[in-house]
Amino acid sequence: MKNVGEAPVEELATGERSTRNRVARSILDHGPSTVADLAGRLRLTQAAVRRHLDSLVADKVVEAREKRVYGTRARGRPAKVFALTDCGRDAFDQSYDSLAVEALRWIERSAGGGAAGEAAVAAFARDRIESQAGAYREAVEAAEPARRTEALAKALTADGYAATARNAPVGEQLCQHHCPVAHVAEQYPQLCEAETEFFSRLLGTHVQRLATIAHGDGVCTTFIPHSAPQTTESASASTAGRNPA
Repeated sequence: MKNVGEAPVEELATGERSTRNRVARSILDHGPSTVADLAGRLRLTQAAVRRHLDSLVADKVVEAREKRVYGTRARGRPAKVFALTDCGRDAFDQSYDSLAVEALRWIERSAGGGAAGEAAVAAFARDRIESQAGAYREAVEAAEPARRTEALAKALTADGYAATARNAPVGEQLCQHHCPVAHVAEQYPQLCEAETEFFSRLLGTHVQRLATIAHGDGVCTTFIPHSAPQTTESASASTAGRNPA
């Protein structure tokens, strides 16, 4: 990661990343976070965390936003969380290049544009995820059924997605806190759709994409319900829609 902002000399003297970069990295790894979340994870005082967040906000590395709530919202003032901006994600050497967008535009135009062009990009997106699928399949197939989502998260993390798995009502959530192709996916959501379809086939059940970084959310979140395994054809059929948020 490139340094995000100047760090005090006493922080750099420790030989570790600056505390400011540690705060930004914690947000990348865990998604939008409250001051209390960050203080607990980094073992800092909340006052120290706020000081670093103020600097990161001033540098446009992070931004404050209202915490997103799924389901019934509790009474009281909504919690404030801090999320990485596009600039902040770029500071982590996000592998985005305008050449990728131009290549997809060429594919789209070469197929005739319109629906045919979109279908060509979708075919490319599916082929791309399949070319990366070997390690994911190996990890999932080696895991016990109850730990397959966790195994997938670890495999995704190894590829730079900073993924975690957590329990949710009647299922699990696969959270990807970083997306190496987020900027490209903003213009070509077929990349997100192909990934969601692949997760469904790999895990043997329908899944639902609740949020994506490309759509402006702080984390890509995929809901994986506890249900009987389906066939590949029936599982993938229910996953193709674009991010509903």
